[in-house]
Amino acid sequence: MKTKAVRLYGKEDLRLEEFELPAIQPDEILAKIISDSICMSSYKAAIQGSDHKRVPADIAVNPVIIGHEFCGEIIEVGSRWADQFKPGDRFAIQPAINDPANVYAAPGYTFRYIGGAATHIVIPAVVMEHGCLLQYKGDAFYFGSLGEPVSCIVGGFHVNYHTTAGSYEHHMGIVEGGNMALLAGVGPMGLGAIDYALHGPRQPKLMVVTDIDAARLARAESIYTVEEAARCGVKLVYLNTSGLEDVPARLLELSGGKGYDDVYVYAPVAAVVEQADKILGYDGCLNFFAGPANPAFGAQFNFYNVHYNATHVAGNSGGNTDDLVESLELMAAGKINPSSMITHVGGLDSVIDTTLRLPKIPGGKKLIYTQISMPLTAIADFRALGAENEIFRKLADIVEQNNGLWCGEAEKYLLANARRITDNG
Repeated sequence: MKTKAVRLYGKEDLRLEEFELPAIQPDEILAKIISDSICMSSYKAAIQGSDHKRVPADIAVNPVIIGHEFCGEIIEVGSRWADQFKPGDRFAIQPAINDPANVYAAPGYTFRYIGGAATHIVIPAVVMEHGCLLQYKGDAFYFGSLGEPVSCIVGGFHVNYHTTAGSYEHHMGIVEGGNMALLAGVGPMGLGAIDYALHGPRQPKLMVVTDIDAARLARAESIYTVEEAARCGVKLVYLNTSGLEDVPARLLELSGGKGYDDVYVYAPVAAVVEQADKILGYDGCLNFFAGPANPAFGAQFNFYNVHYNATHVAGNSGGNTDDLVESLELMAAGKINPSSMITHVGGLDSVIDTTLRLPKIPGGKKLIYTQISMPLTAIADFRALGAENEIFRKLADIVEQNNGLWCGEAEKYLLANARRITDNG
């Protein structure tokens, strides 16, 4: 079977190509990809090429398919897995294989025939053997694509820990009924964290969300309202820290002087990390979630408080398979809705430009439908574009009826009406 895919040949060398996939072996699976969301990690891989830990040294002659946040349908199942999967099953992928033979190997970085920026892929034995092909039972494919980033958020809530004075036992997870702060918290991952904190299995009593962008704060508040949070038993406060002379003092005031049990840093900015350190309460856990591009990134941390107040740091660069399963189940059940993370939609032919320019494109997640041809388009621009394009006019109608958010109805309409990528030759 032929596939169209975006492959990485070297630093900033991405190419959209059509090529033949090999016939699957008994321990492999042939699949069709429907959706893939573009991650900053893909940008880093594209910029660094083989200098990236997950990217092989020989990509100039054996290019790899990029993209690791994908969802689709199984087409053909090798005999080894016929008792577990069948054609037509929907799936999501856990890209963190954790293969002892190559701990860095991951779909979207390392393999020739599996990656999200493709129409069709071959899922290799190593992915199957490590239980990284997961059934997805939801209606909208894009939820399956967002399963991986949402699992990172879920993992961030699980990796935090707290202690009991006089005991060496660690209690995993956020403090239920505690104080939580999400700093720089209205980007795509921060929005997902707000959703999970409100609708997941464990809620704080107070959640303060900060940012310096008034428009992004307003959008977050329109989606996750203070009233909705109150119905979930959470006091939610949005705080614009731009121009505040003493951010930690204001945050401590909001906590009643107690400080925060769980503080999440969603931007790799030293000043934000230092704000987080200063607002930790006794036994407070600072989660450094944002991955810096600079390997020498650092910030000051108060070790007096480490010694006397038991403050500590956690971090995670991804979720594990259990986190991904939880994410998929919560989305399929309608308990969490990460649609707020998506601000742009495009087709497979928009992947190269989007990936290489990702840090310069404002907004949240960029969602790609790999079976169609479409420029990357901001959801906010649908209405204006609809003046001359019927597809965008209808999409604007749909999302405006859904609080401006992408949704399953919009996905179905787009897939049914957009030009197929295979029509491009």
